[in-house]
Amino acid sequence: MPRLAPVLILLPPSEGKTPPRRGRSLDLGALSFPQLTPLREALVDAVAGVSGEPDAATTLGVSPNLVADIERNTRLATGPTAAASDVYTGVLYQALDLGSLDAASKRRAQRWVVVVSAMFGALHLGDRVPPYRVNVCTTLPGVGQLTTEWRRALPAALDAAVKPRELIVDCRSSTYAGLWRPRDARAEHWVHVTVPGASHMAKHTRGLVTRELVQSDAPRNPVALAERLSERFDVELTAPPRPGRPWQLATTPRA
Repeated sequence: MPRLAPVLILLPPSEGKTPPRRGRSLDLGALSFPQLTPLREALVDAVAGVSGEPDAATTLGVSPNLVADIERNTRLATGPTAAASDVYTGVLYQALDLGSLDAASKRRAQRWVVVVSAMFGALHLGDRVPPYRVNVCTTLPGVGQLTTEWRRALPAALDAAVKPRELIVDCRSSTYAGLWRPRDARAEHWVHVTVPGASHMAKHTRGLVTRELVQSDAPRNPVALAERLSERFDVELTAPPRPGRPWQLATTPRA
């Protein structure tokens, strides 16, 4: 059995993706969370297939202006891959800036961070994937509605990724947060990181929070998390309104 992480940091994927120029092709069997392989296989086939159709943008739920991205979808199984940390290059991942961290911090990030993805379900930052375009809210022929399918598949993978009563730091956007929710004892130390009054800064702030956390030992509970982040952020921790709901940690970077 793989070692469980002392903290699980959940991130959304990135809209901005950088296509690798070279690299080996996709090996679904080499990705983390092998329980998800059957659904991943079906998704790769379905997305590649519909991306060659005239109405591909509508089926994928993406902008028709993304011509090159949609065309690249047709080569998901054969095109080059790179580490997820290199493919995802949007605002959050720029703030995380994994490449500038020291070796120990990079190892923590590789172990603690899980990206919840429309195409692959759940990934570690070192998993090699191709760039892709598909909306997590769309419905694909032969697969079904992606949100529904991932809600069915992800618990088997992510429930096993963290021990009950260990810390879960949830930096996902609302769309991706609905794909898997910690249950029972796992929900007791589930913390949703929010960014009050600055939605345009939310991704950047969550990237900074992730960067801060991976640079030293993991906090063990929500209060310790708030204390740790208070060194660099203004924070306000709110307890769950009822069992099964997350703690809320309002977080603002200090100027």
